[in-house]
Amino acid sequence: MNGEMCISDLEKILDFTQAKTSRHLIYLKNSGILTFRRYNNWVFYQVKDEAEDIIRQIFQFISKDQQLQKDRQVYQTLFTNRELAVTNVQVQQWLKKV
Repeated sequence: MNGEMCISDLEKILDFTQAKTSRHLIYLKNSGILTFRRYNNWVFYQVKDEAEDIIRQIFQFISKDQQLQKDRQVYQTLFTNRELAVTNVQVQQWLKKV
């Protein structure tokens, strides 16, 4: 689907509080839809491969919803910024080795 995301990204996309976002992530994780990994103080969540198909089907039905369209635009902006940040971190790590 869209790869992994941390809770702060999801808060911004959904315009939810940290508590509300965490609560929903726990529901999704406990239901077996999400997987997660820890990196330092961060937790990154991702939809499990086996749940992707059904989620795609659901998004097809609700894709005309205006709020969902807005959320997707915010996601695209954040995803682009994250890719730039990851590249910067990799370059900084490479420069430290040189």
